[in-house]
Amino acid sequence: MKRIAVLTSGGDAPGMNAAVRAVVRKGIYHGLEIFGIKRGFSGLINREYFRMKLGSVADIIHRGGTVLHTARSPEFLTAEGQQQAAAFLRDEKIDGVVVIGGDGSLKGAKALGEIGVATVGIPGTIDNDIPLTDYTIGFDTAVNTVTDAINRVRDTATSHERIFIIEVMGRDSGQLALFAGLAGGAESIIVPEDPIDVGEVCNRLLRGVKRGKLHSVILVAEGAGGGLYVGEEIKRITRLDVRVIILGHLQRGGTPSAFDRILASRMGAKAIDLLLEGKGGRVVVCRNGCIDSVFYDDLLSRKKGLSRDDYQLAGILAI
Repeated sequence: MKRIAVLTSGGDAPGMNAAVRAVVRKGIYHGLEIFGIKRGFSGLINREYFRMKLGSVADIIHRGGTVLHTARSPEFLTAEGQQQAAAFLRDEKIDGVVVIGGDGSLKGAKALGEIGVATVGIPGTIDNDIPLTDYTIGFDTAVNTVTDAINRVRDTATSHERIFIIEVMGRDSGQLALFAGLAGGAESIIVPEDPIDVGEVCNRLLRGVKRGKLHSVILVAEGAGGGLYVGEEIKRITRLDVRVIILGHLQRGGTPSAFDRILASRMGAKAIDLLLEGKGGRVVVCRNGCIDSVFYDDLLSRKKGLSRDDYQLAGILAI
């Protein structure tokens, strides 16, 4: 290994910059040339790259988003697009690629590996939906962002004696909704992993009203019916005063937490170690506080489940 590229792909997540910084500086420490690829896999196909030096990653550890930018690339989903990307890497004598992103990005890294490119994936997504790793880069920051929103909304919910529905990201995974709801004391948490039961949510609200509780905060993952639908149903059934807030892309932005910066730094450094050891075809993971790696097939063949214990605990504490 002499030349390594790094790219960020898919949805951005706080802490991606810390991971890029770690890849660049750990690589340079070991005498490697590091190249940044702009706009993810699209940048590989369009040959958008630049040499990265120590100063290229100065003062980025605290910044959200990604300095390398990110984009979706339908072209890379084709065999022709993947061959174009591989041809670019061969032409520039780039020996390995570090890919930072979510499920789709890791699948793209695996596809490159299958046509002869040494790749290592780093899971970066606020959804925390990647199996075999306890945490993904950006998740902790997003949980804190949503928890802060819950705190602020609860103030006005209390003042106006209203029901507030907060929709958070999570098309297929309720990890963000569950953790933020547990931290913020949400009265109900609705996630894609459980069939939606608005009737039970309404019964819980009405039981609260009977004992004098006139405000509540309900968290809904976007893939579990959506906040607008849930809000309309609750209003129709209970006749209570309901408001809906959709946090949207607000959840992806902001300064990464200390946890995410440390996690990203450790994962980025591990990616360089794996490539130097000739161990491409792997994803860096965090398990029980330790940084490890697993093969793409082992990870991508699974689906991360929701902790039933935590989900039940959230319901118990909200009675």
